[in-house]
Amino acid sequence: MFTGIIETLGTITDLRREQGNLHITVESLIAAELKIDQSVAHNGVCLTVIALADGKHTVTAIEETLNKTSLGYLKAGDLVNLERCMQMNARLDGHIVQGHVDQTATCIAFNELDGSWEYTFEYDPANGNVTVEKGSICVNGISLTVVNSQANSFSVAIIPYTFEHTNLQQVRVGSVVNLEFDIIGKYVARLMQR
Repeated sequence: MFTGIIETLGTITDLRREQGNLHITVESLIAAELKIDQSVAHNGVCLTVIALADGKHTVTAIEETLNKTSLGYLKAGDLVNLERCMQMNARLDGHIVQGHVDQTATCIAFNELDGSWEYTFEYDPANGNVTVEKGSICVNGISLTVVNSQANSFSVAIIPYTFEHTNLQQVRVGSVVNLEFDIIGKYVARLMQR
């Protein structure tokens, strides 16, 4: 379980294919604090640490994960948002995030405003996922508030701190991001289908 509050950025240093799997090595400030078998969200995708060495950790994304997330687009040198699991005795600053990506979205608009940034993302509504105005959405693992909720798109407004401390600084029109829709909203939508 995560909060969507990004702990640090990591840099992809190595990507290695093995059959349908992708082994991803990340250099970060938290690598020395990690343990083998620990869950860490990478751009919102919960992955298990399988190796540690020299300020780096390695995780494996299986074919199922690669098919449903943007991890297959990663290149050496890319920045990834990292968050360790939340502690039960800590504040929940973002919202409840599982680290299970629902689908990807494409950035269709990026606007620099006077001291902030606005991104608009488009997604396939055929999966039954929805956003609500002022509701929560997780974009690349970042807990954000939805503005301009539409049937197949939404926007988010980004403050300078979030822009500087997450990989949104690299997202532009055409970029593919991971989305995890609000778990409470997903349960309500499922109940409404009955």
